[in-house]
Amino acid sequence: MTIFSKPAAVGSITPAESAMVVREVREVDGSRVLTIDGYSRTKGLRYAESISHIFMAAGHRWCIRYYPNGDGSCDPKWISMHLQLYQSYFDVKARCTISLLDSDGRPVPSCTHVSKGTHTFAATGLYNARAIAKFIKRKDLEKSAYYLCGDSFRVRCDITVITETIVPPAMPVIVVPPPDNIIKEAKKDEDAPPERFVIVPAPDMHRHLAHLLSSGEGANVALEVDGETFKAHRSILARSPVFKAELLSPMEEGTSTSCVSIKDIEARIFKAMLHFIYTDSLPDIDEGEAMVMAQKLLAAADRYGLERLKLICQDKLCNYVDTTSVGTILALAEQHRCDGLKKACLKFLMSGSNLKAAIETDGFDHLANSCPSVLKELLAKVVL
Repeated sequence: MTIFSKPAAVGSITPAESAMVVREVREVDGSRVLTIDGYSRTKGLRYAESISHIFMAAGHRWCIRYYPNGDGSCDPKWISMHLQLYQSYFDVKARCTISLLDSDGRPVPSCTHVSKGTHTFAATGLYNARAIAKFIKRKDLEKSAYYLCGDSFRVRCDITVITETIVPPAMPVIVVPPPDNIIKEAKKDEDAPPERFVIVPAPDMHRHLAHLLSSGEGANVALEVDGETFKAHRSILARSPVFKAELLSPMEEGTSTSCVSIKDIEARIFKAMLHFIYTDSLPDIDEGEAMVMAQKLLAAADRYGLERLKLICQDKLCNYVDTTSVGTILALAEQHRCDGLKKACLKFLMSGSNLKAAIETDGFDHLANSCPSVLKELLAKVVL
């Protein structure tokens, strides 16, 4: 409890009535442990795209947003976390700590983010969120079995809500603290979520479709690629408008399992593309070949009309733009009409030092020979 002087104002208590008012400060604590399942699948989200979860703590409803590829304010190699107030009629002042938990349920010191002082959460929930842009790097999470267990990891939110009550000075103030057991019971009831009798698991259709692909059960078409044969299902391949036209035509639908030869694509690239068609996510790819795979998958996605896969590849390639690769990546972006990736490359080349170093590479020679119009566009931007 804090006592302080309050100056008189129009409509306020005058010094003759009382020069003192009483402010009662109350703190309510709450915490929640959240589990992110299917981490590898969430990596397929776009830059600044999030998954959210609503929970109850410290007497209020909160929304935590998980950005597997960054929240848009930092390098997409980082995982970001945002905490927002959810559906409140008034602003709330609170302190919060968001921590990554290890396999034993203990906070990881290097990934424990404590708010500096009191944070005001806006009632709308859209502004003044507690944003942690650099929660943890993806590679640091993935390389530690103590953090990532069974394709899932846990995050704990500790929240302390602070409320202030002004007590009129004309009224006698008697503060009688309730027994400790009442306080503890009230906190327990206040923070507890509604009792649930049925637990609904997260959607897992992608697992079943992945099994169909790997097992070949019910397959009605065989695809021969670079000496390898892949069994598949016509109706699922129809996600691609190209495959839909080729495999679901009236003449093809009634035929038994047939073999279709696919030209001009490597088997490993086609296999990764098939995985995406069935699961809407990319398979695990070694970091050493991630850039090359993304380039070739982008070309395959453009060829087969898979727009989401094309965007995912563009987003990944933006992380690999440097002086040695920018020429090749810019040529690829121009050839396959990738506006976002092209803008990223041109922005990188606006730096004089980057442009000077890139011109000396073989990739830039390839760009000059294959896409001379891009050089004219770049020159116009540099001159301006």
